[in-house]
Amino acid sequence: MLFTILGGVLAFALTVIAMPRFIRFYQKAKIKGQQMHEDVKQHQAKAGTPTMGGVVFLIIALVVSLIFATLMKVQWSTLGILFVLALYGVVGFLDDFLKVFKQVNEGLNPKQKLVLQIIGGIIFYVFHSNHQGTGMLNVFGFDINLGWFYLFFVLFWLVGFSNAVNLTDGIDGLSSISVVISLAAYSVIAYKQGQMDVLMVCVVMIGALLGFFVFNKKPAKIFMGDVGSLALGGMLATISIALHQEWTLLLIGFVYVLETSSVMLQVAYFKYTKKKYGEGRRIFRMTPFHHHLELGGLSGKSKAWSEWQVDMFLWGLGLVMSVLTLLILYI
Repeated sequence: MLFTILGGVLAFALTVIAMPRFIRFYQKAKIKGQQMHEDVKQHQAKAGTPTMGGVVFLIIALVVSLIFATLMKVQWSTLGILFVLALYGVVGFLDDFLKVFKQVNEGLNPKQKLVLQIIGGIIFYVFHSNHQGTGMLNVFGFDINLGWFYLFFVLFWLVGFSNAVNLTDGIDGLSSISVVISLAAYSVIAYKQGQMDVLMVCVVMIGALLGFFVFNKKPAKIFMGDVGSLALGGMLATISIALHQEWTLLLIGFVYVLETSSVMLQVAYFKYTKKKYGEGRRIFRMTPFHHHLELGGLSGKSKAWSEWQVDMFLWGLGLVMSVLTLLILYI
């Protein structure tokens, strides 16, 4: 356990040391920074802020995890998690690269991104089924044998949660600490199961994200970019699979589910009302849900919330749901 904590501390220290250098490089090279959506007027002052900070903490987390995994004797579950972390990081990097360096506003188009995510999911499934998997899906404590249909679940889980965390990454510090809370919950589960390799990966990434948060908290000096958020979402999905506690991500990852659901509901309701009434109507002021809170809190009569208020509310929600999950599992 002490060895695992050392990995987290090392990842934190290396990220704190490396991130300012990456920010200075970004600024000296006069690379065009983060562009803000024109509808998010309260964020326009952030335009030009360096992005792609996920490159730094991902590389550090991957290297530290591989070193410590080798010292601990590499387990297949560790390699599967790190593979998805790296591959989805590459997908996010390509998306960010096109936006920042090639000035392609949308980066990878949705089809390109989806195809790459699916390819990564298929490779992970083959990897997992050959070394760990049985096609059994844990649904609220009950095992359901899906056989090879488990592949479709894996693809849905990885693609869905990688994009969900990506949607959550919209205000300073929100996604980084939300993922820290989720990883802390999975650290407890991994420890209870005796899967020290998964525990080590979780703790190392927690350390790297806390180091990143030093520079990502409001006012953010850097954003993680798609390279970070897509990779983190894929990582959470693979950890839930590696621990055979797939259902828990619906609660531990409740904030990401809420953010994604708000977008889906908004789009569906807008299309429905436009077809029925000739005028599109909205459920939320703006989506994802954190923007709805920024524009007026939970109640339509309340004042707009600051980013810190939104962060605290959603971090608190994530923490409560994570603790609830652990209570359901172990009490």
